[in-house]
Amino acid sequence: MATYECKSCGMSVKTICGKCDEPLVDGILKTDDGSEVQVSECPVGCGKIKSPLCCGLDMSCQI
Repeated sequence: MATYECKSCGMSVKTICGKCDEPLVDGILKTDDGSEVQVSECPVGCGKIKSPLCCGLDMSCQI
């Protein structure tokens, strides 16, 4: 399950899919310009999300 943590305050969140209740898995999305964005995605294909925000910064998770 994807667990995101704020590097500033230590707040953390765990993510599950709202459609099928499956735990989201960590992943990387490559953009057209070659940069990478950390995402969490549904293992059965319902979709994916970008990392949540906390303290005005993207939260990160271990991949």
